[in-house]
Amino acid sequence: MQSFKFHSPTEVVFGRNADGDTAALIKKYGGSRALVVYGEGSAERSGLLDKIISQLRRNYIAVFKYGGAMPNPHLSFVRKGIKKALTYKADFILAIGGGSAIDAAKAIAHGTANPDIDVWKFWTREESLTKSLPVGVVLTISAAGSETSMSAVITDTETGLKRGLGTDFNRPRFAVMNPEFTFTIPKYPMACGLADIYMHTLDRYFAPEEGNETTDEIAAAIMRTVIRNASRVLENPTDYHAQSEIMWCGSLSHNRITELGRSMDFSVHQLGHELSGKFDVAHGASLTTMWGAWARYVMEINPERFTQYGKAVFGECKSAEEAIEKTEAFFRGIGTPTNFTELGIGVQTDEVLDQLAESCTFFGKRQVGSFKPLDKEDIKAIYASANR
Repeated sequence: MQSFKFHSPTEVVFGRNADGDTAALIKKYGGSRALVVYGEGSAERSGLLDKIISQLRRNYIAVFKYGGAMPNPHLSFVRKGIKKALTYKADFILAIGGGSAIDAAKAIAHGTANPDIDVWKFWTREESLTKSLPVGVVLTISAAGSETSMSAVITDTETGLKRGLGTDFNRPRFAVMNPEFTFTIPKYPMACGLADIYMHTLDRYFAPEEGNETTDEIAAAIMRTVIRNASRVLENPTDYHAQSEIMWCGSLSHNRITELGRSMDFSVHQLGHELSGKFDVAHGASLTTMWGAWARYVMEINPERFTQYGKAVFGECKSAEEAIEKTEAFFRGIGTPTNFTELGIGVQTDEVLDQLAESCTFFGKRQVGSFKPLDKEDIKAIYASANR
């Protein structure tokens, strides 16, 4: 193992009836006035929202509801949430939902704790985040891993820019994880969630540093577990065992344990962010769209690494290209796209590809990735490869 520092402070309560601890956890972490952030209505329709709110009120926690968090959570939604939190004098933000509600809750917490700073400036790096409100999570979909991660991604729909922020202030104080809450997720969002979990692990697997055997084994085990259980949850969403394994993989895939001893690459996430920011496509789908194009562009840097990955995850694998083909076959097998046409955005013009690449480099301010650092021309070439 190479040297590393690891900090994962989120308290996890996992299993059937885990949600029964929500009020006690909010109080444990200093909350008495909670803004509850949730999505577009599934938490209401399932009865979960009312169940949690009733529990909080029985335990003398003041509750203020704020619903409507959308996929690729919008900056405008965050700004309105900050105003509500300030008006209600909220001292705790509770997210009920998946990555969109959780990332929005994190951003609302940052903005509420820093009311004199426009919250978007933390994501554009114009301001440094030094404080925030505590955030808790009741998870309802296995996907983003935001329930235990140090990241949050927000989209400015006015500019089409989607940006991520990595900081320990994004770490939720607790995550309540009951796999039964995932039973009603529709098939395509579930597939995109599976892709997101897999790609959180895969984007960390390909890094320039080697010699991290334990980290590699953990990552490969997570990817094998996702593959093994993906068809089970898609065919039978009420399979508790399969859903529980997927849910825990989602958290492990993004709490940093699969990057210990090495740097993150995350090129594919950056490429995907531009697609979902511009075209408002599902995050997981944007990742599977870009992975094969990225992999073929960079594989000559270290083809043995790709072959090693293929053997560790799929068993029989003789080449880097075979590992890439097997990965794309898995993505197609769960119903996610591997090119622009399958994504539903069609073949794009050269001008659009140039705009995507320019935005991905933050308008010339950065390269992307660590396995092979990518500049604008590299990124445009990868978009062109997926543009079919």
